[in-house]
Amino acid sequence: MKKLNSIIFCLLISLTTYGQYDYEASEEFPFGRPNPEAPEQIKDYQAMIGECHCKSSTRNQDGSWNDDVDMIWRWKYILNGMAIQDETLKIDGGHSGSIRQFVTDSSRWYVHWFSSKTPSTKFPVWEGNKKDDKIILYKTQKAPNGTDGFFRLTFYDMSETGYKWIGEWVDKTESVVFPTWKINCVRKRE
Repeated sequence: MKKLNSIIFCLLISLTTYGQYDYEASEEFPFGRPNPEAPEQIKDYQAMIGECHCKSSTRNQDGSWNDDVDMIWRWKYILNGMAIQDETLKIDGGHSGSIRQFVTDSSRWYVHWFSSKTPSTKFPVWEGNKKDDKIILYKTQKAPNGTDGFFRLTFYDMSETGYKWIGEWVDKTESVVFPTWKINCVRKRE
């Protein structure tokens, strides 16, 4: 009887423990799933979940654009479906990623960004929301001439076939817009 109780106890612990990870990446769901207990905004990034082949281009000091850099942009649900993680794997070795959490108290997404080329003890943070069919995020940043403004990130044209992204410096009124980085992504088909 003691052995049977021990087996039952172990099974109950296993069921309880593994239930905590129902929405994590698995063989059946390689990019995880949104947790039904998460804020409904967890689905804002749904079109990006998975893997896309992308072309990334940054602007030169003279205003011209650099050649496209090939990259993979991979997205998945983490923290048992309560947050989102993405990572970029660029052919030039400049890899980066983000942890994205929606905070219900402020009704905003907070995006913590990190990079292999610029390791940091404090991650830069963008914040924002989905507006209509775009996700728009901001981080306070001065222009090279000292003008106050933001670095604005926008996801748009999001669909099951891919999406686009643009990074722009904007002034406080968003009437001055200077694009510095753009990425176009196409969904990877198995």
